[in-house]
Parts: sequence; structure tokens; C-alpha cells
Amino acid sequence: MNRTVLRRVAAPSLVALALGLAVSACGASNESGGSSGSLSGTLKGAGSSAQEAAMASWRAGFQTANAGVTVNYDPSGSGAGVLGFNSGAVDFAASDAALDPTKGEVAAAKSRCGANALEVPDYVSPIAVIYNLSGVSKLQLSAATIAGIFDGKIKKWNDPAIAAENPGAQLPSGAITPVHRSDESGTTKNFTDYLSKAAGGAWTFPADKVWPLKSGEAANGTSGVVAAVKAGAGSIGYADESQTAGLTAASIKVGSVYTAPSAAGAAKALDVSPIDTTRTQGDLAIKVDRTTTEAGAYPLFLASYLIACPTYDKAKADLVKGFLSYIISTAGQAEAAKNAGSAPLPASLQAKAAAIVDTISAK
Repeated sequence: MNRTVLRRVAAPSLVALALGLAVSACGASNESGGSSGSLSGTLKGAGSSAQEAAMASWRAGFQTANAGVTVNYDPSGSGAGVLGFNSGAVDFAASDAALDPTKGEVAAAKSRCGANALEVPDYVSPIAVIYNLSGVSKLQLSAATIAGIFDGKIKKWNDPAIAAENPGAQLPSGAITPVHRSDESGTTKNFTDYLSKAAGGAWTFPADKVWPLKSGEAANGTSGVVAAVKAGAGSIGYADESQTAGLTAASIKVGSVYTAPSAAGAAKALDVSPIDTTRTQGDLAIKVDRTTTEAGAYPLFLASYLIACPTYDKAKADLVKGFLSYIISTAGQAEAAKNAGSAPLPASLQAKAAAIVDTISAK
């Protein structure tokens, strides 16, 4: 399924109908017994800048169906979103990486909620390796070569490692400027996770939200990386593919072929990745298979998560449950596919996520 198909998943009338059914069902299942349009109040969320376009469509859809609701979302980055959630500053967080127990994030979320936090995938999108190189409209890169570029070992565009993967390409001799995130970023964690697992030892740093090197150019947020690559001839960076309009993306090596970033490829890679069985109940983290050779799969992707408490006060519980239920619903996933180019969650994963969100209740 290509992006054009994904954007046609649902005609506007079908989306509107599905939205009405999803919100009605949510209202019927929550403790207030309310129906579509019965919710009111304000929700605050923060986190993933990669999810910004999708979150805008979710907010618009939910607020249209519930005129008394205001949903505010700050795309401050996954790290900032998790910190805001764990401190109680926001009602929910969106993160491009699951809560990290080794960094104390799981324990901090439990302390904030008074019980283990809920965590469900809501957004699946490829991470594109974007570049600004005049005269080069097609670029093929293996994980090992990408690692060499971003850790500064490969410094020139006509380096033999790049030339070997791009026979016939007119590669300039100019310097490469790698651009990375300056803020704590789930996109960075997914990118470094991919390099650490798929580059065959060429990347020696662990997966982390914080970029591990001082070299290269740093930019804040997804939009910052995109702007820096657009402005800098010879630049290369990584960003959620949905926000990279106007830039060219490299195809990455998967098995023996080179695969361009696509929502369908990210969905296929997600589908072959198992659920992490070491997590607590209500935590639906995915163990992403970065080394899959499945035909058509694009393993450099992010599976973003919604993070919430299992209980809130009465009014807030209805709002959080209602909004998150809409995001996970068929209508919500179709809206994100149409407006942000993401891949809808596979049906089985969507059902599991919906069942977890449905457990949110009043204290």
C-alpha cells in the first residue's frame, strides 16, 4: 500500500461517520454514560514533534465532535513530553520511544500516576534520511555507511563507501554536514537504535534520545532538522518522513535491495516486530526488528506511543479516555494517514491498544 492509497483510506463522509460512532461508543463506555458531543473541559499534552501533524488532525476531529473540549498539545519533543507527564504538568504525553526503565522513566511515571502508566502505540511512520545535494536525485545508503556519515568517519560525498553503493552517480567532492537533533528526541532514539542494530558494528553508541556526538550541526525539533538540511548545501539529516516535503530521501539497504521510506514499508516492518513481553500490564511497547529482510519492509521507522495514567479525577478521566480512544480508533488512524501520511496501526495491535485505553477510569 503506498501513501496515495493510505490517504484515500476513508472518504470524508466515511471518516465523519466513523468518528461519530467512535466517540459515541467511547461516551457510552465511560462512567458518565455521555454520548458524542457531551464532553467538556481542557486537556494538556506534550511530546513528539514527529506526531505534530497527526496530533493536529486528531485535535481538530475530536474538538469538532465535542465542541466543549479544548485539547492543547506542545510538540516540544519526546523527552520534554515524558518529563512534563512525569512531573504532572500535562495530562498525557506522546513519545517516539517507549518509556525507558533504565533511565528511571517507568518508575517516575508510576510515581506520578500512583500505579504503572499506560503506554500504547498510536503512530507509525518512516524516518527519512534526508539530504541536500545538487545534481543527486537518487541516493542509496546501507546502515553502515549512514553510521560512518553521522559519526564523522565519512566526510566527503564522493567517499568510496558512498560511491560503491551509488554506481554512476555524479557525487561531488564537497564536505558532508550531518544534522542531528539538539533536544531529547524519540526520533533520535529510533535512529540510533537502527544504527546500533543494523550497521554491523559500524555504530558504537547505544540507542538514546540524546545525540551521542559533538560533531555535526544540531537543530531543535523535527522542523529544525528539516530547516537546517534545506538551508545547507551538502547537508544530511534524519526526520519523520511526513514533515520532509521539498527534500529528497535516501533509500536504505534492506537485505540485498535498497528501499525508499514509505508508510507501507514502516507498517510492514512493524508487523514483523514482536511486542515486548517484559513490560508491565497496560504497556504495549514494541521490540522493533531493525534487521528484518522482509520484502518491502522499511525498518528505519518510529512507532510512537501515547502515555497516560490508568486513573484520573472524574472529569479528566472522561476526557483522556475519550481523546485517546479517538486517536486509536479506525477513524482517528485514517485521519492521521490522510493528513500526516502515517500508517494505520495493524488491526490486531489497534485492538490491543484500544482495550488498554478503555481501562482508563475515575479514581
